[in-house]
Amino acid sequence: MSRLLLFVPLLVAALIGARPAFAADLALDRGDTAWMLTSTALVLMMTIPGLALFYGGMVRKINLLATMAQSFVIVCLVTVLWMIVGYSLAFNGSGAFVGDFSRFMLHGMGVATAHPLAPSIPEPVFMAFQMTFAIITPALMVGAIADRMKFSALVLFASLWLLFVYVPICHMVWGGGLIGAAGVLDYAGGTVVHINSGVAGLVAALVLGPRTGFGKTAFTPHNVGLSTIGAGLLWVGWFGFNAGSAVAADGRAGMAMAATQVATAGAALSWMVAEWVFRKKPSLLGMISGAVAGLVAVTPASGFVDAEGGLVIGLVAGVVCFFATSTLKNALGYDDSLDAFGVHGIGGMVGAILTGVFATQAVTGSETPVGWIDGNIGQIATQLYGVAITIAYCAVVTFIILKVVGLLTRGLRVTPDEEREGLDIVLHGESVA
Repeated sequence: MSRLLLFVPLLVAALIGARPAFAADLALDRGDTAWMLTSTALVLMMTIPGLALFYGGMVRKINLLATMAQSFVIVCLVTVLWMIVGYSLAFNGSGAFVGDFSRFMLHGMGVATAHPLAPSIPEPVFMAFQMTFAIITPALMVGAIADRMKFSALVLFASLWLLFVYVPICHMVWGGGLIGAAGVLDYAGGTVVHINSGVAGLVAALVLGPRTGFGKTAFTPHNVGLSTIGAGLLWVGWFGFNAGSAVAADGRAGMAMAATQVATAGAALSWMVAEWVFRKKPSLLGMISGAVAGLVAVTPASGFVDAEGGLVIGLVAGVVCFFATSTLKNALGYDDSLDAFGVHGIGGMVGAILTGVFATQAVTGSETPVGWIDGNIGQIATQLYGVAITIAYCAVVTFIILKVVGLLTRGLRVTPDEEREGLDIVLHGESVA
């Protein structure tokens, strides 16, 4: 009976005309495999403990454990859902919007098979590497709604969002779908991860409404030290994120690492200077936020630009994201608790557009001009197309999911009294001494 069930999704795929992307037995490279095993571990480290500490330090002490619990449960949820159906729908099949069920429950994936997008490493390694991207994206998003969402609603929302937003966008960009086929460049997740998570976070923040006391109560970080440790882990893990997206231990991975390091440092410095000028003091929280903004912005560009391009992208992103998380946020009045939209949404857009400027033949090995710097100014319009499709699809479907989850869980957020008491005690029955 259990074997019979495995063929049900395959039958559905056949009926709708999907075409499986069959893996092939190829000569696997031990060096590439070793690097990708390392990269997978690095990217997983970005969520736990990296993001858990980064976000955990920025909330009030009464919500520290609840915030960390969000990151932890998302790791577990996405791991299982990706294994069951997410990977299959994202990276197999030839649909414009979503793939097929040919790898349902990872059926047919073996130790000697390789995915066509990563022919030199075992398919299980490629699957696990992409799983870590799927993990961190919804975890980034929930920073926008920290301090007020019910845990039951979060679990259901994150699960549905992965399947109906992340997976289709991932397939459209990297799995042979609509966006990638249009020529949009996204090396490691500017659209798939950052614009996706940032826009979803903004929509969720607007649907839930502001935190109780927003605009009257100071929601200051309870431990910037924890956030700094988290930011450091994110920075180190990001080398797996960006350089690992080469899916090989080669020169392009090395250039992606160099561009990532330079962009991150440049963004931290430009945010620091902007804050110093406009707020008179350079805060540590600002510096680490700037570093994350640089990491975000260089992500789509990392395998397409050289270190010089990475530096410009970082310097621009630091300043733009500083104003997005202060001037823009204050002017529009939305309560993005931990600036998921201001850093990841805006930073992802900056990086995606500037990829169209600084992508170069020298890094990509392309025989034709790549970005504006090579003389292909049209790539900027292509990048804007990818950004627009991602924003529109993510915003609409996220809104629908939130409304459905709200009905199923009888409300998305805790009561005002529970907010004041703190989510650690209310939701999890524990607290930090």
